[in-house]
Amino acid sequence: MSGDHDHSSDDVHHDTVLSRQVRAFETLLADRGVVSSVEIDSLLEVIERATPANGSHIAARAWLDGSFAERLLADANTAITELGLTMGEGPDVRRLRVVANTPQVHNVLVCTLCSCYPVSLLGPSPTWYKSEAYRSRIVREPVQVLAEFGLTLPAGTEIVVWDSSALTRYMVLPQRPPDSDDATEQELASLVTRNGLIGTAAL
Repeated sequence: MSGDHDHSSDDVHHDTVLSRQVRAFETLLADRGVVSSVEIDSLLEVIERATPANGSHIAARAWLDGSFAERLLADANTAITELGLTMGEGPDVRRLRVVANTPQVHNVLVCTLCSCYPVSLLGPSPTWYKSEAYRSRIVREPVQVLAEFGLTLPAGTEIVVWDSSALTRYMVLPQRPPDSDDATEQELASLVTRNGLIGTAAL
C-alpha cells in the first residue's frame, strides 16, 4: 500500500533522542545535588527489575506451596524475600499485604488519592489505574466497573476494595485457574496476568 512506511528508523531516532534527554536530566540532578549518580543507578536497577512476572512468580509459588501461602498472607514483606524479591530497603520500605480471592470473596485494588501501587512486583501501573474515573468508580460501583473489564462474578460474591496508601501496598492472590493440577510452577506463573494481580480479571 502507498501509505505503508517503515518506522524502524524513526523509532531508533526517537530512542536516541530520548536517551540523550534522560542522560542530560540525570546529569542535571546529580550536578545540583538533588540525588547522586549512585542513587540514580540504584533507582534505575529497581525499575529495570520491576515486572508483573514477579507477582506471577509469587502467585504460582503460593498455589503450589501451602505453607508459603500462609506466610505470604501473614507477612508478605518477609515471605517474598524467600523468592529474592523485596518491597525496598531502608526507611522508605512499603508494607505489602497480599489478599486472597476465594469462591466467596473477590478482592480488587485501587488508590483513591493518587496511584500508590506495588511497582516492584507488578511493573509500572496501567494508565487506567491512575485515572480519576477508575479511582472514584471502583469504590462506588465495583460490579459495574469489573463488568467493563469483562469480569462478571457469580451472584452473591462479596467484592472487597483495598485502598493503597503511601505506607501500604496490596497485591491480589487470584484463585488458581481450573484444570491446572498438573502444571509446573513456571506454567502456572505464565497464566497469571497483571490485571489478575490487581483484581480486575480472573484467571
